[in-house]
Amino acid sequence: MNGYRQITPNPQRLIDDLIGDDYIVLTQRPNYQSEAAYRNESDRPAYIQANKLCFLRPYQLKAIHALQRAVKDGKDRFLFEMATGTGKTLTAAAVIKLFLRSGNARRVLFLVDRLELENQALKAFKGLLAADFKTVIYKENRDDWRRAEIVVTTVQSLLSDNKYQRFFSPTDFDLVISDEAHRSIGGNARAVFDYFIGYKLGLTATPRDYLKKIDPSGHNVRDPRELERRLLLDTYRTFGCENSQPTYRYSLLDGVKEGYLINPTVVDARTNITTELLSKQGFIVSFTGDDGEDKQESFEHTDFEKRFFSDATNQLFCKTFLENALRDPVSGEIGKSIIFGVSQNHAAKLAQILNQMADRMFPGKYQSDFAVQVTSQIPDAQQFTINFANNNLMGSGNFLPAYKTSKARVCVTVGMMTTGYDCTDILNLGLFRPIFSPTDFIQIKGRGTRKHNFLEQLFDEGLKDAVKDPRKKAFKLFDFFANCEYFEEKFCYDEILKLPRLAAKGKGEGADGSVIIPGTYDHQGPDLISRITEQAVGPEGMKIDRMFFEKFEDTVRENRIIATAVEAGQWDRVIDYVNREVFDKPEEYYNLEKLRKSAAADRRLTLREILEKIFGLIPRFKSKDELLEEEFAKFVADAKPTEAEAIPAIKTFFKAYVTSDKVRDIIESKDFTDLATNPAFSTRDFKAVPAKYRTLIPEYVKDYVPLNQFAA
Repeated sequence: MNGYRQITPNPQRLIDDLIGDDYIVLTQRPNYQSEAAYRNESDRPAYIQANKLCFLRPYQLKAIHALQRAVKDGKDRFLFEMATGTGKTLTAAAVIKLFLRSGNARRVLFLVDRLELENQALKAFKGLLAADFKTVIYKENRDDWRRAEIVVTTVQSLLSDNKYQRFFSPTDFDLVISDEAHRSIGGNARAVFDYFIGYKLGLTATPRDYLKKIDPSGHNVRDPRELERRLLLDTYRTFGCENSQPTYRYSLLDGVKEGYLINPTVVDARTNITTELLSKQGFIVSFTGDDGEDKQESFEHTDFEKRFFSDATNQLFCKTFLENALRDPVSGEIGKSIIFGVSQNHAAKLAQILNQMADRMFPGKYQSDFAVQVTSQIPDAQQFTINFANNNLMGSGNFLPAYKTSKARVCVTVGMMTTGYDCTDILNLGLFRPIFSPTDFIQIKGRGTRKHNFLEQLFDEGLKDAVKDPRKKAFKLFDFFANCEYFEEKFCYDEILKLPRLAAKGKGEGADGSVIIPGTYDHQGPDLISRITEQAVGPEGMKIDRMFFEKFEDTVRENRIIATAVEAGQWDRVIDYVNREVFDKPEEYYNLEKLRKSAAADRRLTLREILEKIFGLIPRFKSKDELLEEEFAKFVADAKPTEAEAIPAIKTFFKAYVTSDKVRDIIESKDFTDLATNPAFSTRDFKAVPAKYRTLIPEYVKDYVPLNQFAA
């Protein structure tokens, strides 16, 4: 604890502060209005650009005014739902200035969930507010962060070894802002967010309505959309958004309508296999089992790269992409593009194919530098993304020396360039994999929505007049896996490409494109079993199990790629890397089931939980009952039951409904007579529950409680 004195809020000063479009500019350059270059209308645009002055747009002003109205109504939690590319960071900077200037905050915490977003926020706040307020990154200023008014950090930095409790007081920050709120405060990160008292602001680009077509009644814990639906609902509740209405909403369609953003031209291009793969049933394969019976097996997206991605499919996708991609309006070369692959190995293969094809399409122009793999395994990958945005990846001006545009035209990635990556001259996005996260889909689409004037990088005045349509008016989103239909039924594609059906030549494929399943192993050797003994294993597990877990701990801690990605909060990369590069390898054969067993927990642990424990982000695994108590406490805080005498019965029902498939089936089917023989929750227990909670609890659980974590 540092003895930081909590301030006394004065909400009226927040409400009364008059905010105009130059609110940030008055900090950047207080006397701008009196300078000759600004007063001269013909010189003004160049003056604004040279000094990087950031005037607030009308919708950004509306967001801040909406927050002021919410304060007037007594609110202390706010949520801005603003599309990618609409300047959430600039809006947040204005809110920060409002709170600091009005005396309602002496210090602000800006929480992000990825390392690259930490540096991006630092750079932005310094450029916008440095004249009045100091901004630091916590981990780089552990000894003097108290001297700053704005502290930027990843959630992981504060979670590690419980730093947020050990080194901070709950009153150290009077305003906490959570960027991409439903990610940066999800799961264990919520503890950091809730620890600090005062005002809270969440920022998100993912609208809750995006998931309105998902039916929660099936409790499909394997559907990533269902997980994100719960996260979004929980986020709206956390920020006090009644009826799921944010404090302020500005959508992609709003931005397009008002001329600030660009909608994609969505290109539908898919093979029969990719279409079947994305169906609700997965990829169905018929075969005859060992017993002679006809059977079917369904392969879902987790089997995708391993079983279905042949060289022919990769080549077909790349060829289709290159033949239909938008061209740069100045040089005529393939427009700058980002392609999203399944894995790092897949990204490497795609980059290789694209370079081979580019060499044939543009002889002598490229030397295997047309496409570049940008994934966490590649040294300096983060610098590659910066160079691509700055138009000097592998050099620049390949077609026109006077035109500064990246020589490398395509970055092939998996997840590095999905969130918070600003590159306004992107003209093509390729979805070369199925996407199952609504947030990822929206973020990927958002990479292309920003406007751009291509003449800004052309430094030959004599050539400018010859450029037709120099302003970016569209970008193409190549959807090879019906991702748009996955999130929106009967999606109306702007352009449909018919791809030929692939001949089934790959190993493990039949002539009709079906996958051939090998037979089961048949042991032909002598009987080697001479004795069988049984030994009960206690709750602590077998010694070999404990040693197995400890060895896995050492393996991942010593892996620089894993450690770096965990610190950066890049959990999608961590999980992908561990699954592909650590699990099921010779010698140890680590896998999730073995680790769950060796951890001796009484519930189903996730791989992320296991890694969080190994890297000190959580002190231990919570038991099933601890999680149940936490979830019930959230329910009580939300429902505010007044029937104090009925709380024990309500809790019994809540826990039984969460943990028992049988109880859920009985309640949903209304076969209440079956409770008479149910040992977990009886008819008597049910009758003790007040009538309204018999309906309220099932509805609440469907919306807010992830059931998979309570499975054994």
